[in-house]
Amino acid sequence: MLTTRRSVLAALSSSILPSLRAEGDLPDIRSVPADLVVPETTEGEPAAGKRVRQCGSGYAGTEVHHTIYLPVNWRPGRRYPIIVEYAGNGNYKNQYGDVSTGRVEDSKLGYGISAGRGLIWLCLPFVNSREKKNQVIWWGDVEATVSYAQNTISQVCDEYGGDRSAVIIAGFSRGAIGCNYIGLHNDEIAKLWLAFIPYSHYDGVITNWPYEGADRASALRRLTRLNGRPVFVCQEKSVESTRAYIESTGIRAPFTFQRIAFRNHNDAWVLRDIPARRALRGWLDKVLA
Repeated sequence: MLTTRRSVLAALSSSILPSLRAEGDLPDIRSVPADLVVPETTEGEPAAGKRVRQCGSGYAGTEVHHTIYLPVNWRPGRRYPIIVEYAGNGNYKNQYGDVSTGRVEDSKLGYGISAGRGLIWLCLPFVNSREKKNQVIWWGDVEATVSYAQNTISQVCDEYGGDRSAVIIAGFSRGAIGCNYIGLHNDEIAKLWLAFIPYSHYDGVITNWPYEGADRASALRRLTRLNGRPVFVCQEKSVESTRAYIESTGIRAPFTFQRIAFRNHNDAWVLRDIPARRALRGWLDKVLA
């Protein structure tokens, strides 16, 4: 455990502390009033403008679950793009009061991007197969997580009008790494995505995370499955270390790099009318067009 903590601290120090010195004293995201409030998660059947908790196929009666939100303009028989989101690691809190619980219920990116209109928002779990619950720190059972994603996305397309040709994967922190670690895990799941939105971290930039496959060679094998699809890479303080890594791989794809000019390791920036959110929405409009 001590070795794991030291490796994580070393990784964070090597990537975050230099950017803190370079970027100076950036503002806190809470200095900008929010114009969106994420809907509470409830029980029951999905409906327009409602966010509900569901158990995926084969997990009824367990604690393994996801959340689904149907947009306020949802109508049966129509097709809608899907934002699939993965949460950051749980048990996280920093000196600025930023908190990550690791729970699907506390994710924000998809709602902030869509403002609750036009897209289905699906927050998927990392599956702990042994304890039959969602994994709040790192990956749990990777193969089970990949299968859960494939099965749930297929179900959402069949039952709620999800558009199989317009599935976007997004994630914060651990979830940002998961865009590739899970989303490009093998050729089959890699085919699902139209585009990628990793916020705050990127698979392969830090190589001493405490899990199998964090090394750069493994990350590059995953990245080769990108196959030229668009990626919106965004990061608080600075995005330059990620840009440098991606450029070093020689992988060619339409990458967009967006700095989030706040100090916070927090996905609540999408709930505010700031230039980065406007840029992200404009990018997504072009991708979906």
